[in-house]
Amino acid sequence: MKKIVYTEKAPKAIGPYSQAIAANGFLFVSGQIPVNPTTGEVASTNIKEQTQQSLDNIKAILSAEGKTLADVVKTTIFIKNMNDFALVNEVYGNAFVENPPARSCVEVARLPKDVLVEIEAIAVAK
Repeated sequence: MKKIVYTEKAPKAIGPYSQAIAANGFLFVSGQIPVNPTTGEVASTNIKEQTQQSLDNIKAILSAEGKTLADVVKTTIFIKNMNDFALVNEVYGNAFVENPPARSCVEVARLPKDVLVEIEAIAVAK
């Protein structure tokens, strides 16, 4: 059985997908770009601020299910420029201080709304 997860505290989907799906003991959070959920606009042009907004969006979705970043077991980070890897890591490391999840990070040619970063997550839901 799957459950659609939605919160007003994270950006609305800009396509035919859900913010997250809870299924089989896991919460699958769709890739979050740095869109401010209140304004619907990209939060900044700065990679560190964009990374923080993407993580804040993930936190809001997790919170809708009573979860936190501590429940995340896997993330995937998509960045426009691998030269930003250290800056993304700095912000990401502040979010996952203890027992960080498994992670992949890949450089991509382009992201929705031409943002610099997108982060998706999988968390334990039970």
